[in-house]
Amino acid sequence: MNKSEKRESGNKKKGIGRKIGKVFGRIGIVILTLVIVLVVTIIGALMVLYYGPSPSARDRFVLTVSETSAGSFLATWFLPKSTIEEIKAANAVVETDDITDVGLINIPGSSTKKGDDPENPVDTTDDPGVVDTIDDTEYDINKIELIDIVGKTYRGKLLIVYNPKRVFIGTPPAYGEDKKGVSTINMVREANALYGINGGGFYDTGSGNGGVPTGRDNSPGIVISGGVLKWGSKRETYEIIGINKDGILVLGKMTGQQALDRGIVEALNFGPYLIVNGEPCVVQGYSESSLNPRSVIGQRADGAMLLLTVDGRQPTSIGASYEDLIEIMMRYGAVNAANLDGGSSTYMVQNAEDKNDPQIITQTASLYGPRRMATAILVARVEDTPED
Repeated sequence: MNKSEKRESGNKKKGIGRKIGKVFGRIGIVILTLVIVLVVTIIGALMVLYYGPSPSARDRFVLTVSETSAGSFLATWFLPKSTIEEIKAANAVVETDDITDVGLINIPGSSTKKGDDPENPVDTTDDPGVVDTIDDTEYDINKIELIDIVGKTYRGKLLIVYNPKRVFIGTPPAYGEDKKGVSTINMVREANALYGINGGGFYDTGSGNGGVPTGRDNSPGIVISGGVLKWGSKRETYEIIGINKDGILVLGKMTGQQALDRGIVEALNFGPYLIVNGEPCVVQGYSESSLNPRSVIGQRADGAMLLLTVDGRQPTSIGASYEDLIEIMMRYGAVNAANLDGGSSTYMVQNAEDKNDPQIITQTASLYGPRRMATAILVARVEDTPED
């Protein structure tokens, strides 16, 4: 090839290169334009939500995104923190200082000794030391029911565990800032439990590693498992969600020492409480505010535990409000019920009857797969249930 031909060939390659560069440049401009349009659209939509004619739509959006670790920034883009706190306060569950009256729970096949709860003495029989028991001749204490729950904006599953002593708190090997939690499904696997749902909160700045238990809004946490205080203080007051040695769900604000004195052997703290002593708690504000994935623990008068998970942030299940949770729990007979950590932590695990092979049976909203947790609510197999 002579110099003229080489020069011509080089010019052709440069021409092709320039054409390719123009094509990619145009594609880049199109993509950049689409991104700008998308961002402007999102910002415009947020502005309409925040400052448009519907305060209720604004409040529902703020409440919903505020409960997510990944999307909470959407609430703070255009609204001051003070306004967000006002919206939360106006749409909160009214707190109660009531503590569970254990005398309202009568577990078939068991007797609660008078004096187990010093602040709630009970005596409903001729024997001054023993509470009446339900006739359990037709009662299968080992029964478990799994029910599909469907509402206007949600789908979920409700587990009814007839023997409350099968329910216990799952924990990782250790807690601390340098420790890591364990996912609910792995807690089920490691305990060879039959079922499990997520439990209380954990310190979370985005992804969270489950090493430090917390209550609501990253408040200090407490964990009691197997009668042992594994995290928290005996002197500090918590929103206790506990189970005493008789299998009774105990809700109430108390110190760690008071919880132990009441015979609570399994506990974490979270909230809000939804039903206390048969009375539904009052929800302020809009009835459909804050639709999110939810988890709840409750108990019927016959002692059966209710474990509820509601899917959310899905095309077929947006999520549930606190009022939805109260309605579900009341419908299924809960005397006491409390909200657990929700959002992307929410899902239910079911293990096989004949082997240790747990599977997630609801839809998780987490983008990263099952999250590391500080606690889980587990259901033991019949053969592993503690004896009276």
